[in-house]
Amino acid sequence: MSTIIERAETPEVSQSPRENPFANDPFATPIPSITSRRPASSTLSALTGPDVNNTPRPRRRLKSSRLIGELEKPWLQKEKKFRDWDRIIFYVAVAVALGISGYICYDSYSSVPQHEYCLIMDDDFSTLDRNIWSHEVQLNGYGTGAFDWTTDDPRNSYVDEQGLHIVPTLTLQDTNITPAQMVDNHVLNLTADGTCTTKDQRLSNLTEISKCAIRSNVTAGQIINPVRSARLTTAGKKTIKYGRVEVVAKLPAGDWLWPAIWMMPQDSKYGAWPASGEIDIAESRGNDAEKYPLGNNIISSSMHWGTTYDNDAFKLSLGEWGAKRTKYSEGFHTFGLEWSEDYLFTWLDGRLRQVLFFDFTKNENLWTYGKFAGTNVNGSSPFDPWSQTGRDNTPFDQPFYLILNVAVGATNGYFPDEVGGKPWMDKGKTPMRDFWLANGTWVPSWGDAESRGMIVKSVKMWQQGAC
Repeated sequence: MSTIIERAETPEVSQSPRENPFANDPFATPIPSITSRRPASSTLSALTGPDVNNTPRPRRRLKSSRLIGELEKPWLQKEKKFRDWDRIIFYVAVAVALGISGYICYDSYSSVPQHEYCLIMDDDFSTLDRNIWSHEVQLNGYGTGAFDWTTDDPRNSYVDEQGLHIVPTLTLQDTNITPAQMVDNHVLNLTADGTCTTKDQRLSNLTEISKCAIRSNVTAGQIINPVRSARLTTAGKKTIKYGRVEVVAKLPAGDWLWPAIWMMPQDSKYGAWPASGEIDIAESRGNDAEKYPLGNNIISSSMHWGTTYDNDAFKLSLGEWGAKRTKYSEGFHTFGLEWSEDYLFTWLDGRLRQVLFFDFTKNENLWTYGKFAGTNVNGSSPFDPWSQTGRDNTPFDQPFYLILNVAVGATNGYFPDEVGGKPWMDKGKTPMRDFWLANGTWVPSWGDAESRGMIVKSVKMWQQGAC
């Protein structure tokens, strides 16, 4: 017996748009209404492709509801362009910076003093002009304690095609003094032989060195100056009160040599040194910079001023220029000075390489700047020798002359104790003898006359003002 079960027809099911959330979505694929149960293949065909009659179903074109009608292009409309503030700010800042820079340059240029100068000396040393230069002959180191005896001997100063040579030499090689006489029982008297160029105070005990005479004494450790050199000046012949100086020179090489290009007052108007001032345009040491920390790669300039030797205030007016790859004994360099009532300025190989600049107008006067008031010198307060002039630059307000020399050693601290194997002590009892006894350490460093001497190619001096 069989049972026939009839399948009830599935009623037609339809969805209204309200029931279908994707009915109005233009990106949704339409879902057909199901009217009857169909085979799976028919249903798939209805959803994805043509119907049973292979008639393609129309496809709906993709279209954005946001892009309807004519599209606006605001960037093509000039009146609607936005201002480029980044660009505007940048170019305005550049313009302002250029304006400020231009003003600073103009102000700096206009503030540079434009003095008028008159050339009073131009010497290229084709010969040693006695109308310009004089030798200073002396023994006592001119207050520095230097060990050289300055002479007018042509072996210590001469002129050739390179210029003026100032050359230190050994006393034993250039004189009739014997090694025994150098250390004991010999009198050297430059006054007696008429060569000393300075006044000497007569000393009853010549074991103490004087400017023009000395006696060697082995007991006292006093010896005749073991080296000789030269010192040339324009004193009484060429001086300037404010102006310019340019010296082209090659400095010497050799241990304990002290080349100097400097100036002293023609008249000690304000008293003995340093009350009347001193201007050092360029000083250096001949020691090799590779072995000595203060050697021939350093140039210094300074002004010396004070009421006595003990309160010299040069450290307040000192400048240095050190080079890493240059030794000033290896070539010629230009050492310059510009000096006026308002300032003093030294330079090396051009005005941009400033060694010292001292502005007199920034200080009430040098007495106040040096803070001398209230100090104690030798048990008493110092006397102000400058303020009565009413000028800020006193004592640097008088004529100065030029000096060229090469000293040897010193006891004034220029060569610091215990630096670089220095063989003497400044405060020792016999510094000159100690220096000489160590000659085996420094003589080999001197080399020939050309290398151990200062060679001056030219000197120019200008006086400030019209000719």
